[in-house]
Amino acid sequence: MYGTIWALLPPVVAIVLALITKEVYSSLFIGIVTGALIYTGFSPIATLDTVINEGFINSVADAWNIGIFMFLILLGTMVALMNKAGGSAAFGEWAKKHVKTRAGALLSTFLLGVLIFVDDYFNCLTVGSVMMPVTDGHKISRAKLAYIIDATAAPICMIAPISSWAAAVSGMVDEGVYSGIELFVRAIPYNYYSLLTIVFVVGMALMGFDYGPMAKHERNAREKGDLFTEGERVANADNAPKGSTRGKVYDLLIPVIVLIVCCVIGMIYVGGFFEGVGFIDAFSATDASVGLPWGSLIALLFAIVYYMCRRLVSFKEAMNCLTQGFIAMVPAMLILTFAVTLKTMTGLLGADVYVAGLMQGASTGLTNMLPAIIFLVACFLAFASGTSWGTFGILIPIVTGVFTDPTTGAIVPGAEHLIIIGVSACLAGAVMGDHCSPISDTTIMASAGAQCNHINHVSTQVPYVLTVAAISFVTYVIAGFVQNVVICLVIGILLTVATLVVLKRVFGEKAVVRK
Repeated sequence: MYGTIWALLPPVVAIVLALITKEVYSSLFIGIVTGALIYTGFSPIATLDTVINEGFINSVADAWNIGIFMFLILLGTMVALMNKAGGSAAFGEWAKKHVKTRAGALLSTFLLGVLIFVDDYFNCLTVGSVMMPVTDGHKISRAKLAYIIDATAAPICMIAPISSWAAAVSGMVDEGVYSGIELFVRAIPYNYYSLLTIVFVVGMALMGFDYGPMAKHERNAREKGDLFTEGERVANADNAPKGSTRGKVYDLLIPVIVLIVCCVIGMIYVGGFFEGVGFIDAFSATDASVGLPWGSLIALLFAIVYYMCRRLVSFKEAMNCLTQGFIAMVPAMLILTFAVTLKTMTGLLGADVYVAGLMQGASTGLTNMLPAIIFLVACFLAFASGTSWGTFGILIPIVTGVFTDPTTGAIVPGAEHLIIIGVSACLAGAVMGDHCSPISDTTIMASAGAQCNHINHVSTQVPYVLTVAAISFVTYVIAGFVQNVVICLVIGILLTVATLVVLKRVFGEKAVVRK
């Protein structure tokens, strides 16, 4: 069953069960067991061994995952420390006076997410901790906050030339035709899913409506003050420990700025910047699982000393924040562990081989339709596997191979634009699938950053993601024939705005939440 459609069954089982039962841990575990059963030929003992040794133990012991777990704990500790020092409360009070409307709160959250474009993990947790007092003050549901965070994580990182995502893409491109960073930059204007997500989020905030399950969450938040609607009430402010009443806005801003600077320095340090490597090349060679903990640890030490000097927290209170931060991140780390183990099972079953075969088969069809086909394949693979990096890691060599001569390595005549559009469609599809998959690490991080029930976050954002994906698919069909960057982007933006207008007219009376 290696390299067949059965390789995609475990994640499909996990995703379907999670959406039906709204219980993520058992759903992911059943998906893992399903994959192990198929891999071992339904041998009970071998299945148990595969689940434990090749699954959970390898996932937990993986250096990348350890680094991300450490980063999560450090960020959770910083958030607890900022709350204890009163910085978050002071910022919330300031925002209530200066951010007057729900639209303003949503746009402010979106803008901060755009500004923190270095890394999606860092984006999710930082934006959530900083903007939660603002969105809570305007009675914006945690599900909506999680969507805004998620929409400004992977989609923004994928169109930022200086980011961990740009580095990842650059490292997966064959340098024979384009350099990695050159291909990435050329692909940005054609990355319709990421670009149109920006238009969609801003448009919805300004037009003031929601639809699908999100409308229920927003209505409950606005009318009843219920930010959660269903599922566990994560870190409810009513029973959260009280922080200092002497905190100021700058007691939040200074540690956050130090955190951003330290994480950027940490990433370029790991990439060799201080050993003579160029800034862009340092980002290309960095390891986020090392650089982010490196930077966040220094920022945490700074925050502890800073708050103690300000006499906002005692040393004992600062140390208590370590356990509070760890406890706050346990759900995210558990889901990540299960999700990574599930990805391991799909890898053992040869999901990459199966998808590669699909792509090579599609390349024999209508050439101009390839960008749209590549987009759909990338969407499905990223959704099923929960990894965008894994998706474009599999597909980029295939996509570039389709448009290049296998003997000379040169681009096939007439495909100079199509190779750029095709790579961009691959990247856009990877972001789309990652954006809404319940087993995606970025989706999990967004839930953690907004302190939102994970399944609530997934179920409420899926209709929004599918809407933008449908518009992107149509735009890629057009781009395959027109191949003009300006015309196609304008068409995509107009289609997005027109879709929003139609949706508001259809759902407006029931779904408007802004006053």
